[in-house]
Amino acid sequence: MINKKVNNVKEALKGVENGMTIMLGGFGLCGIPENIISELVKLNIRNLSCISNNAGVDDFGLGLLLQNRQIKKMISSYVGENAEFERQMLSGELEVELTPQGTLAEKCRAAQAGFPAFYTPAGYGTEVAESKETREFEGKMYVLEPAFKADFAFVKAWKGDAVGNLVFKGTARNFNANMCGAATITVAEVEELLPVGALDPNTIHIPGIFVQRIFLGTNYEKRIEQRTVRK
Repeated sequence: MINKKVNNVKEALKGVENGMTIMLGGFGLCGIPENIISELVKLNIRNLSCISNNAGVDDFGLGLLLQNRQIKKMISSYVGENAEFERQMLSGELEVELTPQGTLAEKCRAAQAGFPAFYTPAGYGTEVAESKETREFEGKMYVLEPAFKADFAFVKAWKGDAVGNLVFKGTARNFNANMCGAATITVAEVEELLPVGALDPNTIHIPGIFVQRIFLGTNYEKRIEQRTVRK
């Protein structure tokens, strides 16, 4: 048995350096690696290229890294909740690569599975397809999209064990699961870190083979981007 448990977030982020490409899981503010993001802010790691479905909000999630000017490039599919992101993009301070959401998910999954690229119809005939190879299959045009290449993947799970098996909860499964194993090193923070054997094998979403480091997270805020209630 390979014990992948580390004592805290500081140990989990050993080896993270300026200029790296990192993946960060979650959907909106749901299931984001809060502890890892906070530690990246403290470490002041800079010139990062971040692959994430979204850019958080102004004062939470990846918005904290944006405020501190730690991100050089954002590769995302939805960024509409962050005014600072908009300001940096329009001023030319931030390089942005907008990617269709399904394509973003598949570029992660392809990297996870070891595929270098894949064909997708999404984006054909638009700016997304500029300078990319296209090919026709059965009368329909497709765009060749390369899989992502990242140094670290940072994910957040509901439960995990010392060998890295992970269980996600609800919407937090979006993007987190696809990013596991899609980078050179995958680091998982979990709400519950259980003994090996405590997880029902039938409930495990990601096997430990895709995870290199795991630690118990603390003090989760679990913010909601927009709360809408009935009058």
